[in-house]
Amino acid sequence: MINARLSRGVIAVLATTLCSLILSLPANALTMKECSVKYKAAQSAGEAEGVSWSEFRKAQCLKSSNDDTAAMSDKNSKKGAEEKLAKAEKKAEAVSGEMSFPAAIAAKFASEKPSKARMHTCLEQYRANKAAKTLGGTRWIEKGGGYYKQCNDRLKAKG
Repeated sequence: MINARLSRGVIAVLATTLCSLILSLPANALTMKECSVKYKAAQSAGEAEGVSWSEFRKAQCLKSSNDDTAAMSDKNSKKGAEEKLAKAEKKAEAVSGEMSFPAAIAAKFASEKPSKARMHTCLEQYRANKAAKTLGGTRWIEKGGGYYKQCNDRLKAKG
């Protein structure tokens, strides 16, 4: 009696899980084999020139509720790209604007190793720029090259 109830419960759970999986799959998605046939037909017709298999598959074979999520991810990626562009422009303005770099290694650091002398000279100028609020959002060290990297490169180039 208990085994019958238990097996009915297990069957009900499995059936519910199976139905939910089937319903979550895209209704009009093609199988890989069908999509491959469609891609080859498009290639022979000259409609898929310059389009990779993965791009074709995403565009032609996976049409479903994923279109909404794809549209959202495209919108988010465009927004992220715009934000990165704005940050890059802000940095470019700051570097080309009022922010200054030392012309040579400061005399008080000349007795140190060249790398330490450059670092201390750059740090001194960074603090002066920070006090004058001319950094424009540039930090001492940051991914892609902060103030220290730019300053160090300039001093190395001057010898």
